[in-house]
Parts: sequence; structure tokens; C-alpha cells
Amino acid sequence: MNSKKITVLSIIVLLVVVFVVFDLSQFLTIEYFKLQKAAINEFYQQKPLETVVLYSLIYIAVTGLSLPGAAVLTLIGGAIFGLWFGVLIVSFASTIGATCAFLGSRYVLRESIQKKYGERLKTINAGIKKDGASYLFTLRLLPIFPFFLI
Repeated sequence: MNSKKITVLSIIVLLVVVFVVFDLSQFLTIEYFKLQKAAINEFYQQKPLETVVLYSLIYIAVTGLSLPGAAVLTLIGGAIFGLWFGVLIVSFASTIGATCAFLGSRYVLRESIQKKYGERLKTINAGIKKDGASYLFTLRLLPIFPFFLI
């Protein structure tokens, strides 16, 4: 593994460790949202663009790092932004997060997986080379595949 891959992997591990050590999952609960709902709604009324950007970045980070809390964040998005605007924001943020997870894992793990399963992956690699976006979006829409696996 080269130094760039080690750096990327180190950053991912560091972010996950920070999430666990500082127990940031406590902020991704319905109970916490209920306590902060008035403050969040007020912030959204005063700074709608900043709220959307901050929410999206948090959602992208949670899905990109495959951290627990995406389901709760989806519900919170609907509660803050309403059904249709919430669906739009969650769809974009979750897709960007899943894409980041896909690209990160492919960049870091590609060589080792290729060495281990080289022959079995020929068809998949050819399909990704030809229709990569289609493969990713199709897998992303199937809920049986978790983000980190995709």
C-alpha cells in the first residue's frame, strides 16, 4: 500500500475513532432531535442555506463513513425541511455519501481485493468500466446492500 492510500485510510480511521471516542452518535438520535427541535427550526428560519449545507455535510459524512445514524438523519431531514424538500436533500446527500464510500473503499482496497478475487471480478470490473455510474446508482437504490459494502 502506498503512502497516499495509507493517508486516506488513516483519515477514515481517525474520523471513525473520533465519532466513537466522543460518542457523537448521541447527537444522531430522535431524543436529541426532540430536545433541540425548536433551536434547529429557529436556525433554519434564520439561515436556511446554511442549515441545508450543514445538514447535507453531516449526512454525507455519516453515509460516507458508514456510521450509524443515517436512518435517523433521514427522519430528521423530513421533520426540518418537509417531505418533498427533505426527500430531495436526503437523496442527494445519501448518494454523494455512498459515492464517497464507494470511491474511498475502491481506492484503498482495490489492489488487495483484485489480488484475492481477480478472476471472479473480471465481469464486474468490465461492467463498472463500461457503465460505472449505472452500476453504482442501481446498487445504491437496493436497500439490501449497505453503503460500506457498495
